[in-house]
Amino acid sequence: MPEPMRVLMIGAGGVGDAAARIAVERDFFEAWVVADHDPSRAERTVAAARERRTGEQRFTAAQVDASDAGAVTALAREVGATHVLNAVDPRFVMPIFTGALAADADYLDMAMSLSVRDPDAPFEKVGVKLGDEQFARAGEWESAGRLALLGIGVEPGLSDVLARYAADELFDHIDELGTRDGANLVIRDDDGNEVFAPGFSMWTIIEECLNPPVVWERARGGGDLEAGFSVLPPFSEPEVFDFPEGIGPVECVHVEHEEVLLMPRWLEADRVTFKYGLGEEMIAILRTLHTLGLDSTEPVTVKGVQVSPRDVVAACLPDPATIGPRMEGKTCAGVLVTGTGKDGAPRSTYLYHVVDNADSMRDYGAQCVVWQTAINPVVALELLSDGTWKGTGVLGPEALAPQPFLDLLSAPKPEGYGSAWAMEERA
Repeated sequence: MPEPMRVLMIGAGGVGDAAARIAVERDFFEAWVVADHDPSRAERTVAAARERRTGEQRFTAAQVDASDAGAVTALAREVGATHVLNAVDPRFVMPIFTGALAADADYLDMAMSLSVRDPDAPFEKVGVKLGDEQFARAGEWESAGRLALLGIGVEPGLSDVLARYAADELFDHIDELGTRDGANLVIRDDDGNEVFAPGFSMWTIIEECLNPPVVWERARGGGDLEAGFSVLPPFSEPEVFDFPEGIGPVECVHVEHEEVLLMPRWLEADRVTFKYGLGEEMIAILRTLHTLGLDSTEPVTVKGVQVSPRDVVAACLPDPATIGPRMEGKTCAGVLVTGTGKDGAPRSTYLYHVVDNADSMRDYGAQCVVWQTAINPVVALELLSDGTWKGTGVLGPEALAPQPFLDLLSAPKPEGYGSAWAMEERA
């Protein structure tokens, strides 16, 4: 049997807070340490988790500088962490990833190491891709006998698990794995007026949406994985995608995202894409931020103080963890798989997961976008705790068996997590 699980979760923002509220209902771990640069945030998350279960003592709070790999290592060793869960934004992936390995702990994240544009032709040539820094160190993880499980949120994460399920169970040949994400969420002010307030980190939204989107095509690579990648301008190839369960049609555009970098490594498909339902308002705002240079992460001097424009934009918007009571609607994550089914006939199937904000707020006090992200690493940790999932090196979710994950996610409580996924045949 695997060693008793002791989780060090770094980050007590919206996703980290939701993960703690979900995990406290489960019995698979013996300790869960919540660490944040702001110890008061970590303490609030611990208190919220403990309140959900009588006599709960497994959750404790700590302070850590996530930008310092040495600090991550020291804390992981101090608390005896077997697994480090990265629940902060992708700027901190590499120090946490590096710190976990040095502490001889397994690692999970929900977003991969950052990309770097080609300096001369950013929308024509592929630069450093999402996750490249992590995959370059796969040999170190293998040699240490430890696992780094990348991109195990919802997108990436559940979408990758669903793609693997489709490849295993539904299709003989896949033309395209097309991750499609959309919502009909509305946030209102105290007077009931609709306001702009992203459901996820604005820093991450800017990073994903203004970077060159990546597409993978088998024909382009001629058998070479890396040669199959290409880039497009932001917001390319808009399409209207009809999302299920009352969300309806949403215009989706290409966005840089981890699925495109993960799926071709383990799944056979002719093409892999990611499109996100941003909506006209968000696209207009992102274009304006870029025009004004407010998407930049390079510090500028303002009245003698060095500030990053993107950090200022993010700081001016509501914390995604706090907007749940003002939010209404549903969010949907899924993958549209097209190709040839097991019966030899053409097939197009959308495999998806929908969360209603009213449900996640009622049951967990967490808004639906962060809750939908947070539940998946908790499910993954439970599968790792008993050896159902196991591996060494740097892996994506599609490298592991999908059925146990999907069964545990959807099984009624208390056996499972009571969060059903579904699939819909498309013409």
